[in-house]
Amino acid sequence: MIRFTFASLVVALAALIAGCAHPISVTADSVTLVGTGAGKLDKSAGLNISAEDKQREVIGPGGGGDKLSYFPYRDLETGIYIALSEKFSKVVRVNGVNDPAVKTEGLHYVVTPRIATTSFSPSPFTWPPTIFTVEITGAIVDADGKTVTELRATGDGRAEFEEFKGNFSLAAKRAANDVLKKLIKALDEATSLLR
Repeated sequence: MIRFTFASLVVALAALIAGCAHPISVTADSVTLVGTGAGKLDKSAGLNISAEDKQREVIGPGGGGDKLSYFPYRDLETGIYIALSEKFSKVVRVNGVNDPAVKTEGLHYVVTPRIATTSFSPSPFTWPPTIFTVEITGAIVDADGKTVTELRATGDGRAEFEEFKGNFSLAAKRAANDVLKKLIKALDEATSLLR
């Protein structure tokens, strides 16, 4: 009976440890984004990220069979706001194209980003990801909800064990910086469609 109880405890503890996900952050170094656009349009845009998306937790693979947890919309919201501010003269957070603020603020466009991520680490001994990708897609619609153009940007981040000893989110943060710089470039390339 005692042997069975101890064995059950070991199995339960192993399952609990394996089931835990290590929290990381997918935030960018926003300061490095400011001033990187090719010039602003005299147009305004609304950034639409729902409260539900901000609470959306992603559980993904790390190294050693461990899992990661993070909130991509919440973590990337400020960076996306800055990226839009590099192209538009005014950016306002809104709750969809039907938000009254679209009319009261006189917004020309509404941007609703979709975020997809992947994580990986070949290490059997350490859990932080060594490879991380972030993809941001989404339509830019006018104030009536008509699609003007589609955006797509993919960022990659890599970090070796020696680098992330003090920053377990390093690969994810590098991917965030990369995708937001590419998002700014995609907005610059869409300028002719946004006039």
